[in-house]
Amino acid sequence: MRIEHIAIWVNDLEGMKNFYHKYFNTQSGEKYFNEKKKFSSYFLSFENGARLEIMHRPDITEQLGQKGLINGLAHFAISVGSKEKVDQMTELFKTDGFEVIGEPRTTGDGYYESVILDPEANQIEITV
Repeated sequence: MRIEHIAIWVNDLEGMKNFYHKYFNTQSGEKYFNEKKKFSSYFLSFENGARLEIMHRPDITEQLGQKGLINGLAHFAISVGSKEKVDQMTELFKTDGFEVIGEPRTTGDGYYESVILDPEANQIEITV
C-alpha cells in the first residue's frame, strides 16, 4: 500500500499551483471544476509519482487556530535528495520571502530537515 495523494484546501488555487511548480517541479493535470458545488482543483504530480491535490471552494474557510497546531494535517514532507539541497532550498525560500519556521537540522528521529510555510501557511518539511 501507499498514500496515493494528500489534499489541501487553498484560497488561491492558481497561486498555489505556481508555487509548487516553481519550487518542487510539480506537473499539474487539467483543472477540474464542478459548477454546482463551485469546487475546483488540480492534481500536482511530483517526479516520483506522489501527488498533491490542491482544492478550492468559496464556502471553505480557515479553522480557528494556527495551521499545523490544530487537529488535522500538521505538515507534509518533501524529500529533495541531499543535505546540501535542503540547505539550498531553505536559503532560496528565505531569499524569496517565505517564512522558515525550522532551520536545517538533524531531528531527534534522525531526519535532516528544515520547515517552511507555503504561501497559505501550510507547513512543509524539506528533507533529504
